[in-house]
Amino acid sequence: MSLHLYDTATRSMREFHPLVNGTASIYVCGATVQGVPHIGHVRSGLNFDVLRRWLARDGADVRLVRNVTDIDDKILAKAAEHGRPWWEWALTHERAFEDAYDALGCLPPSYSPRATGHVTQMVDLMHRLIDKGHAYAADGDVYFAVRSFPEYGALSGQKLDEVFQGEGEVRGKRDPRDFTLWKGAKPGEPSWPTPWGAGRPGWHLECSAMATEYLGSEFDIHGGGIDLIFPHHENEQAQSRAVGDGFARYWMHNAWVTMSGEKMSKSLGNVVSIPEMLNRVRAPELRYYLVTPHYRSTIEYSDGALEESVSAYRRIEAFLRRVAQRTGVVPLGEDLCPEFVAAMDDDLSTPQATGSLHNKVREGNTALDAGDDAAAREAAACVRGMADLLGLDPLSPKWNESTSTDTGARQALVALVEHVLEERLRARKDRDFAKADALRDRLKAAGIAVEDNPDGSQWTLRDD
Repeated sequence: MSLHLYDTATRSMREFHPLVNGTASIYVCGATVQGVPHIGHVRSGLNFDVLRRWLARDGADVRLVRNVTDIDDKILAKAAEHGRPWWEWALTHERAFEDAYDALGCLPPSYSPRATGHVTQMVDLMHRLIDKGHAYAADGDVYFAVRSFPEYGALSGQKLDEVFQGEGEVRGKRDPRDFTLWKGAKPGEPSWPTPWGAGRPGWHLECSAMATEYLGSEFDIHGGGIDLIFPHHENEQAQSRAVGDGFARYWMHNAWVTMSGEKMSKSLGNVVSIPEMLNRVRAPELRYYLVTPHYRSTIEYSDGALEESVSAYRRIEAFLRRVAQRTGVVPLGEDLCPEFVAAMDDDLSTPQATGSLHNKVREGNTALDAGDDAAAREAAACVRGMADLLGLDPLSPKWNESTSTDTGARQALVALVEHVLEERLRARKDRDFAKADALRDRLKAAGIAVEDNPDGSQWTLRDD
């Protein structure tokens, strides 16, 4: 089966065929850097990181551009509220987002353009729109004339008579459905010169200019959160195609992370920040929580669901450590379970993909318990290969704790604990349950928790 993706524009599954063989071009709407990132913010980056890894599996040259919106009404308001320069506020939080992406194992984008660095391209796009009769200037502002583009609403399914841009009362609009391309300068706000007067860019204009600058007038995939379909992505498509650009050939959208049924939002106060989360769970455990649900399904945040994800990731980790301790270095397998491949090719069906991964973990633990080290090692290599494509390989340099500064201490701890667990396993097989319990109590006294489950005995350092 070849890769099929759900295309928002056609509302259907489509087989993926890149515009240029051997290359995949992706534009992802990145952060508006107004504050500290939360798990709802980074879900999109993680989902498209998985897509990127899957496309690269067969050797595709993946060109992923993820922009930074560093000028925006909210950024200006937040900076003013805290008495900080807008550019400092934006850069501070841009770094916070980059730190979050890196902490959660996102591969760096091919390029991460800032809106403020592409005013020249935006001015050029406005020139083209005005020359073709799709835009007009009024009192220093520039607007896109929605009625001039008959295909408006094709992406989102919006009917023209029901369109509401959410811009409120704006001076100079000929039609309330028109949207702002350029905002005329206001006292105290940053501005850039244009033929229509000084000002700053509108949100929608930024992404069209940056996407085509780096990926060309037509590219493969445009991605972002489901909340961006209208008006942001609808307006991007309209202004880009109005000037004759093919723009995105596929549109992909990830669902929200919610809390109590509401989208995570700073304005609602129902956010869980990345720094806060990483004080509670390790980065790969949080990544597991955010990438294993299907990208088009809503994640309803709960502590219980997070704890289940932590346990599931640790089962993978414990199995690979057992095999490494028993057989030595575990290779990164290239042969994947057919069920895993089929799931990933079916619109990145990560729940089914991780299900096949855990099935292989169970097979491997059974082999270990039976003393079949060769079969266990083969299963572990396969598990590593599948986990790697999700960015979750516990033995990768990114996540392997034995590569940290306390390498020697960690390796010694692993060796000692695994030795005790082997003794305990033999005692249980011999039905010497008193000895097995005593060994477990000895580990507990040393701050090591042991959990018995169908996959074998898993151990973790206790936090208390």
